[in-house]
Amino acid sequence: MQAPAFQMSDFPTTPEISSPVVGQLLGQLRRHPKRVVFTDGEDPRVLRAAARLVAEQAVAPILLGDRDRIRALAASHGIPLTFVHLIDPPQSGDFELFCKRVENVGRYRHLTVGNPAEIVARPHYFGALVVQYGQADAVVGGNKSSTSAFFRALIQTIKPIPNIPKIFATTLLHGAHLRHFGGDGLLFLADCSLIPQPTVEELAVIALETGKLARHLLGRTPRVALLSHSTRGSSTTPDAKRMAAATALARSQAAAEFLEIEIDGELQADVALDPAAAEIKLPGADVRRSADVLVFPNLDAAHISLKLLEHCAGAQSYGQIVLGLARPAAHVPLTASEETLFGTAAVVAVEAIKYHLLYPDADY
Repeated sequence: MQAPAFQMSDFPTTPEISSPVVGQLLGQLRRHPKRVVFTDGEDPRVLRAAARLVAEQAVAPILLGDRDRIRALAASHGIPLTFVHLIDPPQSGDFELFCKRVENVGRYRHLTVGNPAEIVARPHYFGALVVQYGQADAVVGGNKSSTSAFFRALIQTIKPIPNIPKIFATTLLHGAHLRHFGGDGLLFLADCSLIPQPTVEELAVIALETGKLARHLLGRTPRVALLSHSTRGSSTTPDAKRMAAATALARSQAAAEFLEIEIDGELQADVALDPAAAEIKLPGADVRRSADVLVFPNLDAAHISLKLLEHCAGAQSYGQIVLGLARPAAHVPLTASEETLFGTAAVVAVEAIKYHLLYPDADY
């Protein structure tokens, strides 16, 4: 049977893109479309985001789940599935191949692997395997599954990047209506998901890798601030000294790698974001612009700040972008909106365009 012709009238009118940067990302993706797997496909929010991505001619969505249930859900909400690929993991032609690969991964990583069929049947594992073995370019999940289960699937399935000691996640927020919210109304927060109390070395890596991502997405030199309750030695607590040491290490590594990233710390949040506050607290310093990247001293501070900015200040989140893996991946919360899913998919898809440039040491 001949596939139906693509017509824009097949799709509902899409809302205006809330972030100019997401609009720019979509422009790149129209020239280089990518395949993005949504592990939790039985969700109206995912269906609407997938339809929008197809309408933008930017992403080829792959939805995992029971195909009959997904089709029924789409029909009940009036959402077209044109050019949206549906896969039920146990019914996939790659199921047995992936089971064998899970067994092999367990052997060479010395993992205790249970029944491979039970593991591969889980959508988050299947989605990670699809991306790891090149059948898709990026994976997004978490909107209907536990955070720990999704991250565990990524860690156990997708190869790590050797020079990044631990994977972590950075969140991209859009808040153009907020004062001092990054240079373009965008702010990267790290690490908001995985490392409870990062060491000096881990903080330096978080600063550098998030800075690279910001440079890639913003198209200019980003300003990275390592945050503390202290500004430039105003306090001598161990945590303040840890952030100062991480700043020095990140700067030396950025210089050695000739990276176009500005790194500063340790800084209080107002100094990092508000030029007027910086002028008062750092007399004689050059005029500063707002930081684009905020690196937090621990997971509690980062995650609490993220939730306050989202739920009280109205900042729009574009997922937890996972860094340290050899394939682009992102986690979204159970409360993710359609816009979060849509924008997160665009971010990881654009990551995939130049992933070998961002991470030249990744094993492909």
